[in-house]
Amino acid sequence: MFKERTGERDYARLNDPTSAKTNRYGTDIDLTCETGVSLKINGDAGVGENPNRNKQHGFHFTADNCIGCHACESACSEKNDLPPHLAFRSVGYVEGGTWPDYTRVNISMACNHCDDPVCLKGCPTRAYTKHPEYGAVIQDPDICFGCGYCTWVCPYNAPQLDPVAGHVQKCNMCVDRLEVGLKPACVSACLGNALNFGVIENAPQGRQQTKTEIPGFPDPSITHPNIRFEQTRSLPKDFTRTDSAVVKYQRDDGASSYSAHIDDTKILGKSWGLKKLSSRENPLVIFTLASQAVIGAFSILFLGAMFGITGFEGFVATWGYVGFLAGLLGVQGFALFLSTLHLGKPWRFYRGFNNLRYSPLSREALGVALFFTALGGHALFSAVEQSGLISEWANVVHLLRQASGLFAVIFAIIGLYFMTQIYRIKARPFWDHWHVTATFFGTALSLGGVLSAIVLLTLTGTVPSAVAVPIALGLVWEGLGLLCHARDLKKKGGEGGASLRVQTSQFFGAYTLRNAILALSLFAVVTLTNPMVWIGLAVSILTMSIIGRSLFYVLVIPTTMPGAFFWKNKGFEEHARETGLADLPQCGVVSKSH
Repeated sequence: MFKERTGERDYARLNDPTSAKTNRYGTDIDLTCETGVSLKINGDAGVGENPNRNKQHGFHFTADNCIGCHACESACSEKNDLPPHLAFRSVGYVEGGTWPDYTRVNISMACNHCDDPVCLKGCPTRAYTKHPEYGAVIQDPDICFGCGYCTWVCPYNAPQLDPVAGHVQKCNMCVDRLEVGLKPACVSACLGNALNFGVIENAPQGRQQTKTEIPGFPDPSITHPNIRFEQTRSLPKDFTRTDSAVVKYQRDDGASSYSAHIDDTKILGKSWGLKKLSSRENPLVIFTLASQAVIGAFSILFLGAMFGITGFEGFVATWGYVGFLAGLLGVQGFALFLSTLHLGKPWRFYRGFNNLRYSPLSREALGVALFFTALGGHALFSAVEQSGLISEWANVVHLLRQASGLFAVIFAIIGLYFMTQIYRIKARPFWDHWHVTATFFGTALSLGGVLSAIVLLTLTGTVPSAVAVPIALGLVWEGLGLLCHARDLKKKGGEGGASLRVQTSQFFGAYTLRNAILALSLFAVVTLTNPMVWIGLAVSILTMSIIGRSLFYVLVIPTTMPGAFFWKNKGFEEHARETGLADLPQCGVVSKSH
């Protein structure tokens, strides 16, 4: 248990003699009727004597009082022995108004231990637990394998992916201090009496407000966070961020809260942006494209043959088809291997199946794994049937071959569907749109179609005209999704609209090139007459897909908390890596690699 120092002051002690029964979201504050369950802190089986131990606790932040001294950050870092590049609690700020009436609002933020913790639901390894003791959401780094998905879904920057250690860590509410009646370390260290802590919905002494929003704070309906704010000073209509995010916050006429808008002052001139397409998500670019190409190519050839389409039926009855299946297995196996390289601890990849109940990442992993297995079975039975070694069981082998192929198609669709659901994240508006489904399924049809066409052209010398149909459908579907995506984001604005604006400025060249290739490829596949043109079409669609998928990852602007000029600023982090500042540990920036 935590050892309390002598002479601890009263302001550092928990004090909640009364509390409400439910919070403003309608959730019970008393989380359980059980008492006396140990949190096993540092292996200690002891149980704290806090009378409110089983009630939801949360932070209270008085923005009027915060002076931006970062004492809360320092106390948290010392308490948790954090390296310079990690901070469970960070202080950012927004600025607004004009001189001499210029306003700066500081925001100290850590994990909000939400009623609906999206990190817990998204984590494929089940490294997160929502405890009935204090309502703390605690993450176990020893279970985590470093995929970083929780950092995608959390709107508040709470989970911190450590690229050096290869796993995620976050605020644990200082439950060891709570067990002995003390507030978290960050609260006890606050110099301006801005940060407080207690049973949720309780206003600290001398405070009247328990608001759920403040300028720069994401929509609380996403997770129902357990933090409350007080801010009584008069504020300007607009606030800007000092970090590089192309977002500002504006209060509409008659509104009491601020919403995110595009900050046009941070938009740079038009450029190609090709050098900036590379990101930490490069393994995912290759994995998603390769998986979709394999799924599409197999499904087109197998279903085409099953329905008796000329040119397909004869091919699947040859050794060339067996070789084609072996090639698909090789490509998919390599893609699966690359996907593990995205993990901080690749050797723990098997833990990705642990959260099938909630995590789309776990469901996608299972769907793709089952597709890979069924595809392997189909290749095996196809080889056995083609060899004729057990002719007396020919009917059984053929039945198993067809059944395994059908199962492979079914599992492929399931895996591809959950692959799209991974990116339907409210905290990332650029992704949270149906165009993800259109793009992923469209790519499976177009990229898979040209792959099957090249195989048929190489092994048989001809390409059935029917191959053009799925390719055209895939390109049309993807194109319509992109058009509607741009229209909807432009209308909605916010972080999604800001991503769109960056796409048409800093990445204008890459964005235009992708769209031009898409249009030309659609025209070519509709008017295709010369079989040799398939090679050029395949190169064009592959190039378009790589550019588009890279843009998909680098453009997204999450609904994160504001940073500062240096700390939690993506622009400064890029500068530090380019200039070598990241080599200095005290800079707080490390390379993107694990």
